[in-house]
Amino acid sequence: MSLKNTTKLEDANKYELEVSVDKEAFNAAITKVYKKQVKNINIPGFRKGKAPRHIIERMYGQNVFYEDAIDETYPSALADATVEAGLKAVSVDDLSVQEVSEDGYSFKATITCAPELTVEGYKGIEVEKLSTEVTDELVEEELQAVRERNGRMVTVEDRAAQNGDTVVIDFEGFADGEAFEGGKAENYNLRLGDGNFIPGFEEAVVGHSTGEEFTIDVTFPEDYHAENLAGKAAQFKIKLHEIKAKELPEVDDEFVKDVSEKDTLEEYKEELKEKVAKRLEEKAEKDFDDKLTDKLVELVTEEIPEAMFNNEVRDMMNEFDMRLRQQGMDLKTYMQYTGMEQGAIEATYKPQAEKRVKLRLVLEAIARQEKIEISDEDVEAEYNKLAESYNVKPEEVKTFIAKDALAEDVKVDRAMKLVRDEAKAV
Repeated sequence: MSLKNTTKLEDANKYELEVSVDKEAFNAAITKVYKKQVKNINIPGFRKGKAPRHIIERMYGQNVFYEDAIDETYPSALADATVEAGLKAVSVDDLSVQEVSEDGYSFKATITCAPELTVEGYKGIEVEKLSTEVTDELVEEELQAVRERNGRMVTVEDRAAQNGDTVVIDFEGFADGEAFEGGKAENYNLRLGDGNFIPGFEEAVVGHSTGEEFTIDVTFPEDYHAENLAGKAAQFKIKLHEIKAKELPEVDDEFVKDVSEKDTLEEYKEELKEKVAKRLEEKAEKDFDDKLTDKLVELVTEEIPEAMFNNEVRDMMNEFDMRLRQQGMDLKTYMQYTGMEQGAIEATYKPQAEKRVKLRLVLEAIARQEKIEISDEDVEAEYNKLAESYNVKPEEVKTFIAKDALAEDVKVDRAMKLVRDEAKAV
């Protein structure tokens, strides 16, 4: 392979490369293609799959394997030429073969490249940090949450249903005087006030007592998933079998012994205080990093090729598909269940993809400007760290993460650490 010429086009980040593939590389590719295809070729006088290459070329033409040999060689030739030109391609927009013969071939390719940004203002970024003060109110909220988790449901017989209760009901829905599909259930447990049913349903149950039979009027939302019911008025016949409320335990030393390894309420409150402090600090750190990331992304003023965002969306879709497969599903099945088309799912990923791309470009620029270098020892340490997290050997990690790519990731991480260390919490 040799790079014959590089031309920058008028469109931002677009280049035209003229590349040649020499006779030796082209002939090696033709031989490879021949070996793949010969088993399917019948030539009179030869057993199937045994015809010599020159016989096949004489019968079908010298160029019989050219097209497949070009397909075999141009990706690596273009990749090498892009590196030689000092460019980082993100998409190939056009490719055309110029000349081809037994001595090799040449082609022209139009590529879109990742821009190299110049970034200013990344040191000393001011970020508002959330408070990590542990107040008595927060400790009390934590204590009440533990109390709620340890409550038990008891039947209520001396009052009507109210928000927060769980009622056991039979119901049947009617629209235009006719019962509709999916509108009937028996002994259904419904927690009032959670808003799980259509608007007005739970509110209408409040105030009724055990044993009552009554009818309520509601209207389905305009955007209800069942089109035949969207926006329609409906009536539900209801029978209330039981009202259940959560009975909370008394907060005393005995309660503490049941829910923890502490002996007294005061000791337990101190433990909760430490727990709340840790949670607040973790939340504040994450919020700080998120805000810092947003400010870094705002430093991008150059135009970013749309292809970079599309590539990132594709990668995120692949990640999503892999997570689904780990749960026994795949993307196609997920779309069937949800009724979503691939384009709609991709649209939900687009904003996050744009943020990821811009952040990466900013950090790469900072790494260049700060002349951050990564040693072989640094890369090896990262391989070991990944191997430990995946619970595999480092050699296995090396088979699916290239050294150069990993070095770039480490460099970007160092750049982010530099920015974070220089940032100011306000």
